[in-house]
Amino acid sequence: MRNLLLIYCLFLLLSCGNKQEKIFPTKIHLTESVYASVTVQPDSLYQAYAPVAGILDRNLLEEGDLVSRGTPIMQIVNSTPKLNAENARLALQLAQENYNGSSAVLGSLKDEIQSATLSFKNDSMNYLRQKRLWDQNIGSKVEFENRKLAYEISGNNLKQLKNKYVQTKNELSTQVQQARNNYNTSQISTKDFTVSSKINGKVYALYKNPGEIVNTMEPLASVGSATDFIIELLIDEVDIVKLQVGQKALVTLDAYGDKVFDAKVSKIYPKKDERSQTFKAEAIFINLPKALYPGLAGEGNIIISEKEGVLTIPKEYLLEGNKVKTPDGLVDVIPGLQNLDRVEIINGINETTEILKPEE
Repeated sequence: MRNLLLIYCLFLLLSCGNKQEKIFPTKIHLTESVYASVTVQPDSLYQAYAPVAGILDRNLLEEGDLVSRGTPIMQIVNSTPKLNAENARLALQLAQENYNGSSAVLGSLKDEIQSATLSFKNDSMNYLRQKRLWDQNIGSKVEFENRKLAYEISGNNLKQLKNKYVQTKNELSTQVQQARNNYNTSQISTKDFTVSSKINGKVYALYKNPGEIVNTMEPLASVGSATDFIIELLIDEVDIVKLQVGQKALVTLDAYGDKVFDAKVSKIYPKKDERSQTFKAEAIFINLPKALYPGLAGEGNIIISEKEGVLTIPKEYLLEGNKVKTPDGLVDVIPGLQNLDRVEIINGINETTEILKPEE
């Protein structure tokens, strides 16, 4: 009796040991998608900076206020640009006086040119008179050559003075234009004490309080669209080549639980972020959630392709990427589309093929 009991137990152990989980391939609607982490941001979101350094006098709006293009957001106090504008005005005035000829610069050149012109006329007449005499063999050669030399020297001197006058006038004209540009720039700076919105939208953040020092390197406010939002997608570099503009995306947001929102890929950035080793893409909502806020996070799946009636097996039943285990041994298959759970089998097995789960 004891021997029979032992044999029966051994049979049960062997039966349990030989039992292996098995399935049959099934046909389903299969969707292949690419995973992406999601962050929602307002469209046209930008950081507003101060055009001049100074002290923040007051914020003219609050976070959440709607703005139109040109609406003042905050006021800055700074006296330096006014002083610079006054200095620029004085420099422009001086440059204009120099250029208009009322200064000693062009005036003295004109006097020199006038004197040189008289000398040139005098030397010219003396030279021509002496030349006529010399042509009649009257006078000495030395005297003729001296008159000729004086004529040439005074001519060159007059030419150089005229060139110098033109060059000086051009330089003074350039100085006037430069001074005018500096003055116009300083005038713009004096008007830039108020930071205004560049778009129609909403103020999402104010980073400084009245009385704090501001500079041109730190943002003062964040402004973006009040109605239009974009979905920022971070894509793994192994998946970026599968993406195309216009592909459908299914998005879930942590704030909305399991609710799925339809979206469409609108832009793919070509540069990889070396720190995160990801690529960035953008999508737009097809059905907009009832309320959106900057920074809402979630997940997205970008649909790469879809097929109806696809023969599939669970991914864990696929061995070495192209084999499945059957009661008759390993069988080569050709895989196709795949998602997180299942993989398409294009060839090698059918719906009646018994597939054994690989042993762990």
